[in-house]
Amino acid sequence: MPGAAQESWRELRRDGDAVEYHAATVDLELWRTDAEAYLTGLSTRVPSIYVVLREATDPDAPHAVEVLLATASPYDAQDYADSGEEIVDLVPMSEPLIAWVREFVDAHYEEERFVKRKRDKKRIDRVEDGIGDARISQMSDVYRSPTRPKNEPIH
Repeated sequence: MPGAAQESWRELRRDGDAVEYHAATVDLELWRTDAEAYLTGLSTRVPSIYVVLREATDPDAPHAVEVLLATASPYDAQDYADSGEEIVDLVPMSEPLIAWVREFVDAHYEEERFVKRKRDKKRIDRVEDGIGDARISQMSDVYRSPTRPKNEPIH
């Protein structure tokens, strides 16, 4: 909710057992290095802000979870979800918020040009470097399977 006042678990609406809260007001920071992630988030069917929740550390807290942060990056949200310690919830973006994030992406996103790596012309297949130890003479192939002495019992 852009421009929302500081709140802490204010009830917005109730429908039977379901209750919708304004849990907290946190800043949404955009970083130009994450512009590609924001573009990915805007291209989803329903562009959303990802709210990261964590179990409350204070046992006397009024609610079991606390809001850690909000991000427009689905990549960051996936990292938090993968940890298994946080809960990630989606909140659909409002039209003004979509416009603000899109304006940021338009200003900062630079498509990374693909550069194919060139092959090294050096021939490495002619030298069998690292096969066996030159200091130890062997009568047979160095790739042979290890053998067990004939007198050793099988376990």
